[in-house]
Amino acid sequence: MSKLLNGKVAIVTGGAKGLGYGISRALASEGASVLISGRDGAAAETVAAEIERDFGSKAIGIAGDMGVKEDVLAMVQRAVDSFGGLDILVNNASLLSAGVLLEVKTDEMLRRTLEIGVWGNWWAMQAAFPHMKRRGGGSVINFSSIDAQTGAWLHSDYNINKLGIEGLTRSAAVEWGRFNIRVNAIAPTGLGQVFAQLVRDVPGFMETVVATNPLKRAGDPEKDIGPVVVFLASEMSRFVTGEMINVDGGQNLPGYVSIPHNLDELEKGGA
Repeated sequence: MSKLLNGKVAIVTGGAKGLGYGISRALASEGASVLISGRDGAAAETVAAEIERDFGSKAIGIAGDMGVKEDVLAMVQRAVDSFGGLDILVNNASLLSAGVLLEVKTDEMLRRTLEIGVWGNWWAMQAAFPHMKRRGGGSVINFSSIDAQTGAWLHSDYNINKLGIEGLTRSAAVEWGRFNIRVNAIAPTGLGQVFAQLVRDVPGFMETVVATNPLKRAGDPEKDIGPVVVFLASEMSRFVTGEMINVDGGQNLPGYVSIPHNLDELEKGGA
């Protein structure tokens, strides 16, 4: 039976855990060969072996830091050398620094967040461009966030990063459309690593999200987020580019209250 992504080659950054894990599996289930990159190389290799076993798709896992240009360039070259080209780039890798008020966020927090996000996306997209152009087109899927849309408390560096990625997405969509390279972004509310960190750090976070979400749950990485990435990677979205798509069960409609429960304590600590 023909699958949506037969013969396509994909890279998923941060693809061994959380949202990236589900996305890697969703792409492979539709026939794509997948390179999974992550700072935990052993985990990436384990997921690649699992994908080959479960779906019969080709997969490799490698260690790589999206905040290191040399790692990013090597990642793209490895995909091309291993699979013969590149069609799909999923820039999922992200970083959430310590949840502190804007006035006490450090330069290092912002620098590292931007390296993993805006800079890593920038390097990966530039490296992928000639290979996608050579194959007559391709699809880049970047990641924004409801946090950036709402100016979420304690995430100023993260919010700056995600809005920068939105700007990069739109610029690339405009400039690369003439080569049939489509560039879109999604803003998911799903059970990924950032979401899990918020559940750990913010008392009642999961309960608040479930209570305010119209569908009353957070998204499953493979069953809810992954299919939207597959859609954007496939010919089903051949006339879609430059879009920011909320994949959040309607969470963006009511939004969510991000003001920290311990604001007084945080203010005293930053005084």
